[in-house]
Amino acid sequence: MKIEILGTGCAKCHKLEDLTREALKDSGIVAELTKVEDIKKIMGYGVMTLPALVVDGEVKVAGKIPGKEEILKMLGGK
Repeated sequence: MKIEILGTGCAKCHKLEDLTREALKDSGIVAELTKVEDIKKIMGYGVMTLPALVVDGEVKVAGKIPGKEEILKMLGGK
């Protein structure tokens, strides 16, 4: 599984990254997590509001920070 956090480095972007890491740790899901800060790459996903969470190339959420349980569901966990 490949997970990408799209964001330019703002506090919300860091929060989404932290929550995603926690969700992965708590669930035991093995994934490659990367942060994408390049605006051209972000625009390539069609995302206009940040932060955004991308799982295996599919934008799961953009413009808001979901809770850890919601992130787990997006990752296919409980």
